[in-house]
Amino acid sequence: QEELVESGGGLVQAGGSLTLTCVASSRITWFTAMGWYRQAPGKQRELVASISSSGRTNYGVSVAGRFTISRDKNTLWLQMNSLKPEDTANYYCNVDVWSTSYWGQGTQVTVSS
Repeated sequence: QEELVESGGGLVQAGGSLTLTCVASSRITWFTAMGWYRQAPGKQRELVASISSSGRTNYGVSVAGRFTISRDKNTLWLQMNSLKPEDTANYYCNVDVWSTSYWGQGTQVTVSS
């Protein structure tokens, strides 16, 4: 059983919107932080957005003001607006429970120009 399951990726035109969803297993009962990362071909994985257990959010510079992270219990969302071709990447859900890090399988987002 996978601990994290992502959905919501797809193909969208520049300027469009997508919402990614990540559902964490019920075996994860608490977390230090939940977040979204992305990795484009030939590039390092980078933080997109994160939210702490207290609700504090943090955004990557390139997405601030366009993306919104939110969560409810074990579900995490990433609302992505004003998408750009450079947002094209595989997006991964991440949950940190102290020193243990869980990763989803990734969902592809492709933004056409």
